[in-house]
Amino acid sequence: MTNISLSDNGSTPFQQLLGHNTNVLSAWNNLGVVLEGDNSLSASLKEQVRRTLAQKNGCEYCKAKGKPNPDLFDEKTSLAVGFAEVFLKQRGEINESFFQVLKETLTDREISELCAFISFTTASQYFGALLALKPNKE
Repeated sequence: MTNISLSDNGSTPFQQLLGHNTNVLSAWNNLGVVLEGDNSLSASLKEQVRRTLAQKNGCEYCKAKGKPNPDLFDEKTSLAVGFAEVFLKQRGEINESFFQVLKETLTDREISELCAFISFTTASQYFGALLALKPNKE
């Protein structure tokens, strides 16, 4: 059971929690569509980053969607997942040397997108954790 009731707005339990505020739901969904899709970084890379973040950010709903799958990692995905793990340990206080490592493989545009995705995903997962969102029992 969540800490507040699900609204009638939204197509998933997460969206229904946001749906008490339809303007927030709409803006959040729009940003999610932009950040989660194929842009400078692939959607599959970002899904592995999302799964990595979910293991430590406290949202059971997000965690239930699966752990990262190293069999799907290429060089960029390995680097992005490693950076997400550093973020989780350092909580945003990441030394400049880590960015130097990123710059060996990623462009500034890709690093910006990765950091935006990590920030947005963490906020989403914290929201789910705060409101005690759990996976559906089947």
